[in-house]
Amino acid sequence: MIALLGLCMVTVFLFLVMTKRVSPMVSLIVVPAAFALLGGFAPELGEMIVDGIGSVAPTAAMLLFAILYFGIMIDAGLFDPITRAVVRLTGNDPLKLVVGTVALVAVVSLDGDGTTTFMITVSALLPLYRKLGISPVLMTGLACLTNAILNVVPWGGPSARAASALGLDPQELFVPMIPPLVAGLATVFVLAWALGLRERARVRSGELVLAGGSGTGGSGTGGSADGDFDVLAPDRESLRPKLIWFNAALTAALLVSLIVGVLPIAVLFMIGTGIALLVNYPHLEQQRTRIAAHADSVVSVVSMVFAAAVFTGVLSGTGMIEQMAHYLLSAMPEGLYPFFSVIVAVLSVPFTFFMSNDAFYFGIMPILAEAGAQHGIAPVEIARASLLGQPIHMLSPLVPAMYVLIGLAKVDLGDHHRFAIKWALVVCAVVIATGLGLGVISIH
Repeated sequence: MIALLGLCMVTVFLFLVMTKRVSPMVSLIVVPAAFALLGGFAPELGEMIVDGIGSVAPTAAMLLFAILYFGIMIDAGLFDPITRAVVRLTGNDPLKLVVGTVALVAVVSLDGDGTTTFMITVSALLPLYRKLGISPVLMTGLACLTNAILNVVPWGGPSARAASALGLDPQELFVPMIPPLVAGLATVFVLAWALGLRERARVRSGELVLAGGSGTGGSGTGGSADGDFDVLAPDRESLRPKLIWFNAALTAALLVSLIVGVLPIAVLFMIGTGIALLVNYPHLEQQRTRIAAHADSVVSVVSMVFAAAVFTGVLSGTGMIEQMAHYLLSAMPEGLYPFFSVIVAVLSVPFTFFMSNDAFYFGIMPILAEAGAQHGIAPVEIARASLLGQPIHMLSPLVPAMYVLIGLAKVDLGDHHRFAIKWALVVCAVVIATGLGLGVISIH
């Protein structure tokens, strides 16, 4: 019954969000609270939510100061040269812009941090999408697909969690996965090419209906260039061109420290934000202005993270996650165990969408690995199989970086999901099929 309750809870949440009945934040809070009460967990509800909030507090702090830091860098003009380079390469060609989006995200994603990637991508490309009248839904969808694939690098979150949970060598885990990931990235480039050709034809014909269901009527996610997103305006007061090399060095040092693990990521961004404000905007009033300029983004993203803590807290605290996993395993006939690696790869698609990477890799994957070991399947193969569903994870409503992306791009979550989920499933199918064909996972 607990497993069924969890499945119903996730289904209701997704239905409410994707049909725009309520906002994602409200749904993340109200739906799990209601199902916890329905399941008889009222006495433990407060403790479960507090535990969930405690688990995401470092992430919320990181996002708060990361948004401020990169917002300050954008204000000061650090990413303006990137924008000018992209403008020169893409010109007024929608095809080059859409394909260039995937290329830019792929390069920036190598730092392993989705928030950083999305902030740079939106700041550099959103003005171009609006100028050409192309829906930002295209940009957000392709950015998520690309980043999800590159996020499987050993210093990215999923691989690190999988290796830690099962005590594996990250290099041994990752290297055989390179060909399937390359195949997935190639699929995204092909998709971008096809969508870019369609957008080129649409723009040249003057059609006003954009991908993802958004119109260009000068509002929402449309293509108006009315100046409502002017953070890269060449004459803005916040520019600090004389400090561009200092800001570049500070950002590089911050990212290197992040990768090496000198300090917790939240602490690094706190220190970086303080230094960036002090050097670029030394006067108190300037600092207040810069902080206030990014208050909307900070509040919307951080509040979403804490709302998601209610969802994850209830999933974990009620035992819904564990019960769903055990139910699936107990219901599986013995004759299917030779295909267990493939089954894990397929299950990783919905599991990494419905739950956080922490919940899946630390809560579910050890159960799957134990079941596989009882049938002669090495834990490293189960770990690789569990990573093959990652192309859809970045679309999960529990991923904070996605809210940074759609928030900065002013894209509705429902529009984003309706456009991107179907393509994410295609990419997942390509990655899993390639992994099976090349022996990354196998039939025993």
